[in-house]
Amino acid sequence: MTEAMQCYDSAIELATRDGERRVLAEALRRLAVVHHHRDQPALAVELCQKSYDTALAINDPVLAAEALNSLAGFDFESGQIEAARERFYRALELGGASAELRARTEQNLGILANMQGRLAEALAHYQRSLGAFESTGDERGCAIAYHNLGMVSADRELWDDADRYFARSLEMAEAIGDIHLQGLGLLNHAEVHIARQRFEQARANAERALAIFDRLGSRLDKADAYKVIGRVYRETGRNALAESRLRAAVDLAVSTGSILSEAEASRELALLYQNMGRNQEALRLLNTAHRLFGRLDARVDLVDVSTKAIKLEETYFAVVRNWGQSIESSDSYTYGHCERVADYGLAVARELGLDEEQQTTIRIGAYLHDLGKVRVPHEILNKPGSLTPEEFRTIQMHPVWGLELLATVEFPWDIKPIIRWHHERYDGTGYPDRLKGDEIPVNAQIICIVDVYDALTTTRSYRPALSHAAALLKIQESRSWWRPDVYQAFLRALGRASAAA
Repeated sequence: MTEAMQCYDSAIELATRDGERRVLAEALRRLAVVHHHRDQPALAVELCQKSYDTALAINDPVLAAEALNSLAGFDFESGQIEAARERFYRALELGGASAELRARTEQNLGILANMQGRLAEALAHYQRSLGAFESTGDERGCAIAYHNLGMVSADRELWDDADRYFARSLEMAEAIGDIHLQGLGLLNHAEVHIARQRFEQARANAERALAIFDRLGSRLDKADAYKVIGRVYRETGRNALAESRLRAAVDLAVSTGSILSEAEASRELALLYQNMGRNQEALRLLNTAHRLFGRLDARVDLVDVSTKAIKLEETYFAVVRNWGQSIESSDSYTYGHCERVADYGLAVARELGLDEEQQTTIRIGAYLHDLGKVRVPHEILNKPGSLTPEEFRTIQMHPVWGLELLATVEFPWDIKPIIRWHHERYDGTGYPDRLKGDEIPVNAQIICIVDVYDALTTTRSYRPALSHAAALLKIQESRSWWRPDVYQAFLRALGRASAAA
């Protein structure tokens, strides 16, 4: 770096003395890039702006566009996404006659679009980038463009296109001897093989990629390779091998400081634990991944983080839903109860105007509200007649037991009050803590009322299901159990559902 700066400084001095303004413009821009890499952003922008002004003064649109392209890159890495896009487009307008510049700028615009989830737009930019690279005979540029096209095609689930693009990228990378690009192509093509259930091809690709990354000493890429190999073993039922490889992926990601790789490997390991019935471990890993994604909010050098975060939350919902359903599976009368409680609860939350985070809290809490019933003896849960006082005291312990089962799990959402207090009543007659009035969180009150409604309208071991009207009459008779706004929101939500039906 130091030697490069000295050379560029000398070039600037000589070009200024001799009036070589084209050399001056280019040397200023290249020096700016060096300062950018040395974390001197203000100086980098100042030098690049001088390069742009110099190029305009001598009416050289290609050099001016090169300066804009570099400034746009600085904007992108500092999080100014819209400013970057605007400058990239201006660079195209100014220097579009240069195929070399057009190829790189279209590629940059494709990365921007891909990062924001605009996949059709990204595809179009990558295709134009490929055409420009081909016109200049830039084989490495073409190989990268084919790889980008494979990635975006896979994201759009255009599997045949993805197969074709990755195969072409690998062929070109091998021809020019770009070892790292070969590894990336093999690994990302493995993801397509997994999606198409070609597991042996996926494993072979990922193992070849792992060998390349090991030879290159690229630990972060090795983490991603272990993650893919772990997924293959998980999908083919080899759980012990899957756990070993996914653990290695997490450890390698941690050692390199890659938040994204750690989050994604943690998510894959959580899915394995879910398949194995190790739900608490799965949730602990998902909580870790959720926190890690929260730290990525300010990052701009990652592709479509928002989509990855949404995918993580979908995994979260799947784990807690399946866990809730596994609790119900021993009782044919209550199967589907937690799913219905979640749906009713969300409807009431929307009537109350609760925000997205509160709605997510209610949904997760609904799936797990009866978790503690796994400790209630089967004969009590399925008893056809009335419970004895002792049996009822056992049932009343399930909110406490549910919380004990989750004692080591720290959720991103505050669901534990729902689990402990979904049987508390506004008039103080509930359990387990005899809370009264506004001592009970609104989320717990919502789950309480919809829990009662679903219990009344489904057949149980001790009585047949009530009609909608009869259940509402029962709830009206007990309206002192719920705070007035929750009760009214429940009636509105059920009214809307009935009208829609």
